[in-house]
Order: sequence, then C-alpha cells, then structure tokens
Amino acid sequence: MAITSSFYPTISTSSPRRPAPFPNSRCTFATVVSSQLSKEATKSVEFQGRVGFLGLGIMGTPMALNLIKAGCDITVWNRTKSKCDHLINLGAKYESSPAEVASSCNVTFAMLADPESAIDVACGTNGAAKGMGPGKGYVDVSTVDGATAKLINKHIKDSGALFLEAPVSGSKKPAEDGQLIFLAAGDASLYETVAPLLDVMGKSRFYLGEVGNGAAMKLVVNMIMGSMMASFSEGLLLGEQVGLDPNVLVEVISQGAISAPMYSVKGPSMVKASYPTAFPLKHQQKDLRLALGLAESVSQPIPIAAAANELYKAAKFHGLGDQDFSAVIEALRGKLQHPEH
Repeated sequence: MAITSSFYPTISTSSPRRPAPFPNSRCTFATVVSSQLSKEATKSVEFQGRVGFLGLGIMGTPMALNLIKAGCDITVWNRTKSKCDHLINLGAKYESSPAEVASSCNVTFAMLADPESAIDVACGTNGAAKGMGPGKGYVDVSTVDGATAKLINKHIKDSGALFLEAPVSGSKKPAEDGQLIFLAAGDASLYETVAPLLDVMGKSRFYLGEVGNGAAMKLVVNMIMGSMMASFSEGLLLGEQVGLDPNVLVEVISQGAISAPMYSVKGPSMVKASYPTAFPLKHQQKDLRLALGLAESVSQPIPIAAAANELYKAAKFHGLGDQDFSAVIEALRGKLQHPEH
C-alpha cells in the first residue's frame, strides 16, 4: 500500500522485496507479518549478514534481545559495558567502540537517548562512521530532530555506506514484545534489506521518503502523546479534588470516545502515585523541546504542547526525569520541593 500526492512523501507499508544477501553469516527466523497484513499469516524470512547494535538502554536491550532470539548474529556496544553482559551471555559478540561494531557488521542499528548522543556515537571519535563503507548500512532508530538525522546521514554517506532513520513509536513493553512501529526514511534499498529485522522488532513499519521525515513524524506523535498525558493528569487531579473516585474515572474514560491504551495502562498506577519507567519523563520533555523547535522552523503555533512542555520541565527540575513520563502529574500537585531540599 502506498499513499502519494504532490505534497506528501511516499508512505509505504507494503512487504519489501527479498533483501540482497550479505556474504557472511545468516540470520533465519519466522515472524508474524506486519499488522497491516493478516495477523494470522506467518512467513519465513531469511536475512544474511552480521547485525550490530549500539546503545543498550531501556529500549535498545529488548530490541537487540529479540534479534538474538530470532537467531541473528549480533555484535553489541554500549558506553557502560556491563549493560552488554546479559546479551553477551546469550551469544552476542562485543566490540569496544561503535567503529569496531560497524566495521565487523553488515548492518548496524543505533538506539541512543538524545541528538547529542546519536551524533557522538555515529560521527565522533571512534564513531560508527569510521567503520562504515560501501556495502554497509546504518539504521538510527533513536528519536532525534531532522537536522541531526541529516547530519548523521551525511557522515554515513561520505563513507560510502547507506543510511536509514527509523525512529520507533512505542516504549519498553512494546519493545519487549516486538510490537514497535518503525517510522523509516532514507535509502529505500536499505529499508528493503533490513525490513525482515524491523519485522522481528516491530508490528508495523512505514517508509516516509527523505531523511528527516521519520524524525518529524516521531516528534509530532510524541508531541501529541505528551500533551495527552498532561491533560489526563489534570483530569485525574481535578476529579480527585471534587471527590470523584479516580479508578472509576479511568474506567469511564477507557469506555468512551477518548479511550486510548495509554490511559488504561498508565491510569491505575498514576492513581497510586506509582510511575514504573517505560518511557522516561526526561525523554518526553526532550521530544517536546524538539517538537517546539520543529514548529518554530515553520512558524506553526503549538501552544498546548508548549504549555505541556513547561510541566515536564518542572517535573524534571524536581528530580523526576528518570521516572515514567506519567510522573508529570506530580508537577500539578503543588507539593513538589526542589531536589536539594
């Protein structure tokens, strides 16, 4: 399926052609076809090549683990080596720098926390670009701004390799379950080659055309999500103040027109003031900040997102950055103290 017009880039959710074989090792697995296709259908997919994975945080670890479970030949790297140990014990190889991972692999994925980290890992001293070359591919699945994606693309292309940005929609649990949504843009041939790997880690994928479109799509999605969570938090607290049972409120919302999985999943723990981290608050605030920059670049007013960003900033200032983004509700309680107090 493809959607085209004179304004929008090509958006494709179709099954790719069979990827060109790599000369080294082989990764063979069966996986459920993308959710855009029949959920009952299962197809056998063969991927030949060594796969690198850079960044083993809350998202990267389960993504790499799913590739290992699928039988892929994985080489990993992380700034803190101890985070690699579990995957090494399961059969992953380890290299001491992004450049060495890229040099030893046919395709290298990167899942980093922010634009600065993404640039450093790709383009810095001993960065992945140093190990790239013709016949190789670099897939950055981090959430960054368009300018960062284009900068990394230039460094990778200068090495003779191919580049694909593919930020993901989904948090810790979807990553663990292989239910992420990939928003890809860049080299179409690399997209086709890595599609079987994306299908292991995700439930669906979209090809959005030129580099920068993936970043833009992800920032718009996360801008909406952050604003939704801030409004949901306001509703829970207002209901509490006027004597409503917050659990009943969550149930009412879950059965109405504004129902969203986020509300039914996060609501019960928010009522208990518990915020187990699936998507860190500091990352949600970073995405709102980047979305505000994107809006500024095209003079698009986004006042609701701007107000939500201030709430996330306040929560982060008070030491909640590493908790789940649903902890933004604490910024509305009026009881927060400066973390030094």
